[in-house]
Amino acid sequence: MQKFFANSVAAILVAGQIAGPTVVNAQADHKETVTPIKHVVVIFQENVSFDHYFGTYPYALNPKGEPRFVAAPGTPTVNGYTDALLYNNPNFLNKELNGSAASNPFRLDRSEAATADQDHDYTPEQQAVHGGLMDGFPKYTGTPGPPPSGQKTNALVMGYYDGNTVTALWNYAQQFAMSDNSYNTTFGPSTPGAINLISGQTGGIVDSVSAGDSVVPDGSGGQTLISDADPVGDVCSGTGTVQFGGQNIGDLLNSRGVSWGFFEGGFNLQKTNPDGSTGCSRTTTSKITMTKKVDYIPHHQPFQYYVSTANPKHLRPSSVRTIGYTDAANHQYDLDDFYAAVKEGNFPAVSFLKAPGYQDGHAGYSDPLDEQSFIVHVVNFLQRESRDWENTAVIVAYDDSDGWYDHQMGPIVNQSSSAADALLGTGSCGDGSTALSSSTASHAQGRCGYGPRLPLLVISPYAKHNYVDHAITDQSSILRFIEDNWVGGQRIEGSFDSRAGSLLGMFDFKNPQRGTYFLDENTGNRTDNGFSGFPGNNWF
Repeated sequence: MQKFFANSVAAILVAGQIAGPTVVNAQADHKETVTPIKHVVVIFQENVSFDHYFGTYPYALNPKGEPRFVAAPGTPTVNGYTDALLYNNPNFLNKELNGSAASNPFRLDRSEAATADQDHDYTPEQQAVHGGLMDGFPKYTGTPGPPPSGQKTNALVMGYYDGNTVTALWNYAQQFAMSDNSYNTTFGPSTPGAINLISGQTGGIVDSVSAGDSVVPDGSGGQTLISDADPVGDVCSGTGTVQFGGQNIGDLLNSRGVSWGFFEGGFNLQKTNPDGSTGCSRTTTSKITMTKKVDYIPHHQPFQYYVSTANPKHLRPSSVRTIGYTDAANHQYDLDDFYAAVKEGNFPAVSFLKAPGYQDGHAGYSDPLDEQSFIVHVVNFLQRESRDWENTAVIVAYDDSDGWYDHQMGPIVNQSSSAADALLGTGSCGDGSTALSSSTASHAQGRCGYGPRLPLLVISPYAKHNYVDHAITDQSSILRFIEDNWVGGQRIEGSFDSRAGSLLGMFDFKNPQRGTYFLDENTGNRTDNGFSGFPGNNWF
C-alpha cells in the first residue's frame, strides 16, 4: 500500500460555517491505483469545438510571420475538414436558412485570435444541428464579427484556427494522444459541462433562487440545469443560483482517502492583483483581447454547487501540507495553491485546474494565445517541479463548444423532451424515454446528449505517441477514468458515467515515453531551454 498524507480530523461544513478543530497531518493508506497513473491533472478550458481548433489538423497554412507547424511523418489524420466541407459546406449551401451569413469554414489568422463570443445555449445548439443536417450554425449560434476584417454577419461561427495559432495544442497532439470523437455530455454552456465533468448529473437540483430559464422542469416536479446559474451560497455569486443534491467525484474520493482539489484562478479573495483589484473582483486585462475580466467566475466552479464539497466563503487551507485534504478549504483552492503544493511535494492525486478568466479560452474575453500560455505553463511546470511526472497524466478538456461550427454530430445516448429541446423539432431531442434518472426523477428531462464535439488531449509519459483515438467519449469519460483508477469503479446515481466510453485507448502502460517535452509559452513551439530527461532514451 502506498502512503499518503491525510487528515486525522475532518472539518464539518454547515451552511458556510466551519465546525471542528484544525486539521493536523497524519499518515493514512488508500487503495493503489488500477493503472500506473498516480496523479491526474484535468485542465478544463472554455468554449471550443473540435473543428474550431483541429479541423485541418495536421496541415497548417504556415504564412510568413507566424509560428510554423509541420507534421511529423506518419502523423495520423483526424475526422476533420474534407474538400467538400471546406468548399461546399451545408452551412454555405443552405442560403434559405442562413441568408447573407451562409458560409464555408474559413481560416482565422493568428492576428485574429480575439473574436466575438458565439451563442452556446442548450436550445440553439440543438437547432444548429438541425436534425443531423449540421447546416444551421450561422442562423442559430452565430454572432457577427469582426474578425475577419469587414465581417458583420453571423458567418464568424464558421471560423477555425490551425497550427499557426493553436500551435501548442497541435504540438502536444504530435507527441502525445488526442481524440477526434469526444463530445460535450449534453448540449449547452459552461456550467452543465462543469457539472458533467464531476458528477455526470445535471438533474436533481435541490435549491433554486431566481434561476429563470437556466433550469427546466425534469418531468417529475424537479428541475434540471441547462445554463449558467451561479452556485447557491458562494460569496461571489450573483443573482440566479442553484444547488445540487447527490454525489460528485469529490465525495467518492473522500470516502477512499484520496487527495484531491479544484484549483481556480482568483479563488483566494485575500490576494491583491497588480492592478489593485482584490476579493471577488480580482481582474486581469488580456494583452490580446484588451478585455478586463474577473479571474474567478463562480459558474465555472462545479464543486461549489454541492454542500458536501463547497467552500462558500473561500476559506484558506490550513497549510500547504493540507492542500488536497479536508480542512477549512474543503478541497477548493486558488491556482497558486496548486503550484505551492506540487513544489512542496504534496501533489494531490486528482487535481482540476481552471485558468483565470483571461486565460480560459472563452471567446469574447479570452483567446487561443492567452489560453496556450496557461496550458504550456502548467505542463512545463509539472515536468520541472513534480517529483512524480513519470506517473502523471494531464488531460486537456473543454466545457462546451461556444456554438462554433463542428461538422460531426454526436450520438444521442440520452434523450429529452423538455420545452427547451429542439433537435428534431420543438420539444424533441428524442422522445425522452431513455432519459437517465436523477434524485428527483426516474427519467430526468433536460439532459439531451451527447452535444457538440470537443477537443480532448492526454499529455503523459504513458500517453500513446502521436496518436488519434476514435473511440466515442464525453466529459464524463474523465469522471469514469478517475472512478475506475481510484475508487474501484464506483458510479454516481443517474450519471452519464455509466454510459461513458473509456479513455484507456489513449494510453500505453507497457511502453512509457521517456524524457520531457517543453514548449514555448508564447509561440507554442518546442524549446530545448531547460530540457532534462529521465533515465532512458530522451525524446528527439
